[in-house]
Amino acid sequence: MPRLVDSVWPGNPTGSTRAARRTCRFHAYVPDPLVGRDVDLPAGLAADLVDVETAVRRLNATSGLAVNLEPLARFLLRAEAVASSNIEGLHMNVRRLARSEAEVREGWTSSDETAAAVLGNIRALDQSLELASDIDQPITVETIRAIHVALLTGTRDEPWAGVIREEQNWIGGASPCSAAFVPPPAAEVPALLDDLAEYLSGDDHPALLQAALAHSQFETIHPFADGNGRTGRALIQLVLRRRGLATTVVPPVSLVLATETTRYVDALMATRAMESSQSGHLAWTELFVEATARACRDSVAFGRDLADLERANRVKLGRVRTGSTADRLVAALPALPVFTVKTASAFIARSDVAVGAAVKQLLEAGVIHQVTVGRRNRAFEAVGLFEAFTGFERMQASPDSDTARTPPVRPVPTRPDGP
Repeated sequence: MPRLVDSVWPGNPTGSTRAARRTCRFHAYVPDPLVGRDVDLPAGLAADLVDVETAVRRLNATSGLAVNLEPLARFLLRAEAVASSNIEGLHMNVRRLARSEAEVREGWTSSDETAAAVLGNIRALDQSLELASDIDQPITVETIRAIHVALLTGTRDEPWAGVIREEQNWIGGASPCSAAFVPPPAAEVPALLDDLAEYLSGDDHPALLQAALAHSQFETIHPFADGNGRTGRALIQLVLRRRGLATTVVPPVSLVLATETTRYVDALMATRAMESSQSGHLAWTELFVEATARACRDSVAFGRDLADLERANRVKLGRVRTGSTADRLVAALPALPVFTVKTASAFIARSDVAVGAAVKQLLEAGVIHQVTVGRRNRAFEAVGLFEAFTGFERMQASPDSDTARTPPVRPVPTRPDGP
């Protein structure tokens, strides 16, 4: 059974309010370990788990998606990073992120702190997927810390990167006495993280159930000073990659959770009940499975939109030799929404001279256009790509995936961005 630890908050003498300065008592929540936990799934939810795991695998199959999976995967990874950051109040659109990413990649000066934080989220996702790829290596607490380090490196919170807390924290309120939730005391955190890492290394539960339980447990432990939400959502992708579901393409689950923020927060809180935590975990798992199913379905539709865009670009470009630099560059554009000749050369493994000639072809055909990144830096941007994503994002922000029936319930672009 989960338990509560009764503690005293001494108050903060320098607090700005009486509530922050006042001594008081509070209860910190300590969850049950995950290793060895029995979960009795209702028949309907068990069947949904199987169906949605199949949907994730189908998203990662080449059949049914007439688009290069690697560029699609890279673009959806950016979308997942943006959405996960939006949940934490870090608002940024994908175009701004892509331009900031180009600045960092080229070593150009950038002062966009929000972009730095979201780029950290991409690094965290990349790190989690890389660490998950070696299934022979167990997941450890160091694995979790490495994801957090990737998240905060290069941001103003870098001093806290990978540092497991040694003090009590809380969520909401001026002190733990008025908080919405108080995570376990710091002394309990190491053992809980060891248990979480061991659970992540195993396969006792179906993959989607494992991802759901690991995420809710990590959010409950809340082991870091900041970045817990983004790290916890990166663990979802770690599980899906490690268990062989998301071998290439990550379903952007955070895009759906960002639309269902209230349900998401309420569902996580329900997993922390003292008397009925089992029912709370089942309710959270149902929401998670639903969000994953929708992320897969809408991603397939977006993949088809990208395939349509690539076909239109090839019509604009005219006849090009299969395997030529221009051919490879057109196919790679979703992974290179904003790029330089140097970046494209490295990505498609062709010389700067060959890529420069291909860029000229694509410019003349109207497939890309030149943009200024930062103050005076020249780069190139894929025409129509961000507009296609705006439609995808609006669809994800509609509870019914149809903005004609139900309008978006969170801030999204009302029309395609201009160049």
